[in-house]
Amino acid sequence: MTALVYAVIYAGVLFFIVACAVRAFRYARLPVHLRWELYPVPHEEAARAKHGGSYFETVDWWTKPTHFNLAGEIKVMIPEMLFLKALREFNRELWRRSFLFHFGLYLLAATVALVLAAALGAMFAPGPMAGFVGSALRILYTATGACGAAMAIAGAAGLLHRRLTHPDLKNYTAPGDIFNLAFFIAALGSIAAGYLLRGPHAPGVRALTQGLLTFNTGMDVPAVLAAGLVLGALLVAYIPLTHMSHFIAKYFTYHSIRWDDMPSAKSAALRRKIAEYLTLRPTWGARHIGADGVKTWAEIAAANPSVGAKK
Repeated sequence: MTALVYAVIYAGVLFFIVACAVRAFRYARLPVHLRWELYPVPHEEAARAKHGGSYFETVDWWTKPTHFNLAGEIKVMIPEMLFLKALREFNRELWRRSFLFHFGLYLLAATVALVLAAALGAMFAPGPMAGFVGSALRILYTATGACGAAMAIAGAAGLLHRRLTHPDLKNYTAPGDIFNLAFFIAALGSIAAGYLLRGPHAPGVRALTQGLLTFNTGMDVPAVLAAGLVLGALLVAYIPLTHMSHFIAKYFTYHSIRWDDMPSAKSAALRRKIAEYLTLRPTWGARHIGADGVKTWAEIAAANPSVGAKK
């Protein structure tokens, strides 16, 4: 059974990595999006972004270099990624549940990294791991694991309750939404129960990780914990196949739509893409646009939509 557990974990992680890469590649190859043109853009020069301006304020801006403010982007990205800042500002009730869930997952991801570090340290640097370093890592991953599991399960349960009871979400809740949250609760709950119910002689998380890294099938994994690990691996593989992979889409939403202000005059690649798109023949349903599949996008963009609109 231990070999099967290991195999499922390896397969789940590998599938997650490949599926995320494929999804990101597909997003990156999508056509250039219509820009939102909302300012300030965080990577604008700090002095200009402070009052909501942009490089368009500069005289003859197309002849002058632009300056990318990485610190400005990081200042906006970190609160949004870690604390869901926008959701907190615009939907505080939903934020309470969603923050618990997402931050719990972040802590669990940190736990995995810390346990991996401890396992690799025990394998390749057993001396330091036998002392303070090993003890510190054990305290850290125990704390992050316990807090992360409790927060993620509580958050998922809270989101599931809201989905099932809040009238405003009735039209936006599909069976898949219910299944996804229930899957998280079942997988994380099984892992937590298996860890807490393991016997006194059962391997700890560091030993289990070392066994996984070395494929030590002689290690005895308790049945409840084994079931939880299998469910967790299946959940990891499942995530990129659903809208729960929005953590990938969010990067492109911000960097390729909201914050993309690259001037076409300074990008030959962007000019080539736009020239190609102008030859397409759209078939939109809005009659006033006149996108009949015959006229090109360039012809439609150059036409006055008010002409003939009352015919």
